[in-house]
Amino acid sequence: MSYSQRMLDEIEAGQLDAAKKSFAWALRKDDDDTLFSLGEELYGLGFNNQAQRVYLKLLEKYPDEDVLRTVLAEIAIDNDHNDEALSYLNQIKPDSDFYLSALLVAADLYQTEEQFEVTEAKLKIAYQIAPEEPAVLFALGEFYRLVGKAEQAIPYYFALIQQGLLEFAKVDIAGRLGMAYAQAGKFDQALGYLEQVDRQYRSSDIRAQIGLIQLHTGDLKSAAATLSDLIKDDPQYTSAYPALAQVYAKQDNFEQALKTLQEGMGYDEYNESLYAQAADYASHLGDSQLMDKYLAKAHQLDPENQTITLQYSNFLLDQGRHQDNLNLLASLDEDDGIDPQAQWNAAQSYLALEQFDEAGQAFENARPSFETNPTFVKQLVAFYQLMGYREQMLDELQRYVALVPTDEEMALRLAQAETDWDY
Repeated sequence: MSYSQRMLDEIEAGQLDAAKKSFAWALRKDDDDTLFSLGEELYGLGFNNQAQRVYLKLLEKYPDEDVLRTVLAEIAIDNDHNDEALSYLNQIKPDSDFYLSALLVAADLYQTEEQFEVTEAKLKIAYQIAPEEPAVLFALGEFYRLVGKAEQAIPYYFALIQQGLLEFAKVDIAGRLGMAYAQAGKFDQALGYLEQVDRQYRSSDIRAQIGLIQLHTGDLKSAAATLSDLIKDDPQYTSAYPALAQVYAKQDNFEQALKTLQEGMGYDEYNESLYAQAADYASHLGDSQLMDKYLAKAHQLDPENQTITLQYSNFLLDQGRHQDNLNLLASLDEDDGIDPQAQWNAAQSYLALEQFDEAGQAFENARPSFETNPTFVKQLVAFYQLMGYREQMLDELQRYVALVPTDEEMALRLAQAETDWDY
């Protein structure tokens, strides 16, 4: 028995001290082929440092063997030694049999560092060298899917299927292709491929995507069945709850939609989107108390989310809680740019509280974004009239009537104002 095999047996038996001694003897006594196999076994078992010692010993003896540089680079990446990995990979020249492998490993490394332009460049070179190589096609599909370019991922997944490869690297390619079509907005093609996915590969992600496509295409009955079954089988897959709630909402069953979201909160109590969506459905049920509760919770979980803040602000404005509204809007960070709608909401609350200077400033801040919005312009007319700013009021009256020429009452006010002005 070789010392390498003895070491592996001792590792399996949990005799690590004995394995260390056998490893030392293996490095000195075992032949090179046996050592190479030992390196593979150790790397597979997660003994990276020991595998690295084996490969370094072999590389010293066989400096032209690029396979050793490739595996040493992979070990370095696993150990978060990316510069060391690149050093090995850069030593592998284009005429090497392992140049293609080096390109793929380098692409993976740059991808983990989010250097996506370099990743894409490496993969394109690999594709030029071996346009039919499954590993290259799969890597390109995965890369474009990761960076949100689903349209560009589709041809590479499709090429794998054309080669008869329905599975690669323990990944169902039909599922990947279906997800890519879905992300590209091609729902009919997406559903066709996703429904072909073998049951053993039909993950919660794929089932959820099928449900979302059914929802998007208006097949509400199928969407409800798909998403309900998913939640039953995988209740912790929390993104299914808002999707199923949307199905019920489209059927005007807001009570069931709200109940679904409340179930989701039990598994994902820190998801602000669930609370914001629940508040919306509570509004359809006329439950202002529940709306307040959920909007307050959503804002508490993500106070920097301006969409949620505005949703809450609109609610407070509708309820006439003007000081609460101003307190809420005061939390917005001016350095990030305050949404014009927030300025308009603030203006209305300042006006209701008779804080006229602040109201005027807020109206002016919002004005560039809403000067063609009839409701905003009409409020501005009322504000200028209240403040006695006749010239500004006339300008806004003229703007309003130009926007809504069918509003006879405002047209009459404009005519009267122009007559008084001329007089």
